[in-house]
Amino acid sequence: MQAARQHGFDAIGVARPDPIPEAAARLRAFLEAGAHGDMGWLADKAVWRGNPAAMWPEVRSVIMLGVNYGPDEDPLAVLQQRSHGGISVYARGDDYHDIIKPRLKSLARWLIDKAGGDVKVFVDTAAVMEKPLAAAAGIGWQGKHTNLVSRQFGSWLFLGAIFTTLDLPPDAAEDDHCGNCHACLDICPTAAFPAPYRLDARRCISYLTIEHKGVIPRELRAPIGNRIYGCDDCLAVCPWNKFAVAGHEAKLAARAELRAPRLADLARLDDAAFRALFAKSPVKRLGRTRFIRNVLIAIGNSGDADLAGEAERLLGDASPLVRGMAVWALTRLDPKRLERNRAARHAETDADVVAEWTASVGR
Repeated sequence: MQAARQHGFDAIGVARPDPIPEAAARLRAFLEAGAHGDMGWLADKAVWRGNPAAMWPEVRSVIMLGVNYGPDEDPLAVLQQRSHGGISVYARGDDYHDIIKPRLKSLARWLIDKAGGDVKVFVDTAAVMEKPLAAAAGIGWQGKHTNLVSRQFGSWLFLGAIFTTLDLPPDAAEDDHCGNCHACLDICPTAAFPAPYRLDARRCISYLTIEHKGVIPRELRAPIGNRIYGCDDCLAVCPWNKFAVAGHEAKLAARAELRAPRLADLARLDDAAFRALFAKSPVKRLGRTRFIRNVLIAIGNSGDADLAGEAERLLGDASPLVRGMAVWALTRLDPKRLERNRAARHAETDADVVAEWTASVGR
């Protein structure tokens, strides 16, 4: 543990490479139900995800590590600022992949120097089921919202893994301490949990605003509120967060400009400005088009008539995805203004955007 702390990790545990047979079955049921939506990469190499040894037959131990990224303010407070955008806590600072992977490599080199063997390191980019492995390693347990919960750090741990050929003594798995609590299930705005410990990603706001590439279903737009990148609701309400402390890694701390950015400012971002604002941030991978799609949904949910002009301006955006959401947002804020833009409706050729116009003002 001392070496892990010296390398910037807050939690560590060791698991065997074959401790999660139930995870493979759950993943199989999740995929068969189509609950993964657009995330085809989850189905790719699903056998590897359920069995680390299938990915690397030489592995004998899996070292799971966690970095605390606990917020220094209430993550849900921004939801009351309807003319501002809510960005998930994990994405308000630098990209955790870029911070954690070098630490894993450094710790892995230290391990090789001390004990020999071979290693592979992973940070959320390979066919590794980090959460059930972390539970098996005693770092926490998977709560009813399917995310990892730690008695020490609550909901706020980034996870990384070191696979090694060394035969290390495993830690005891963590018990489930959710009890009768179902706060995480009750708060979900889109009812994304069909049952405890089951997630339908197709209804999850994090999936919709990050992973989903196309038009967000109409019935799910209003529940998204002003969340423009991810959602922390089910994490933030967990009672175990009473033991959590704010993260100490400066690069993971929220940037001032990303705590509650104004929707009006975000709506005016062109591609270059988007890339500049979100440099080193995981938000950058989303791309300007999908991000502005999300911003327009937040604008439509804001109830702020002053933002109608931003939606109107984006009726002429180069992206059909943006134009369609601009129609929807303007319908919510100022239908008469939308009516005055019928020339844009008659000039539109994209089928999805035409459908938005038809749903808003008819043919």
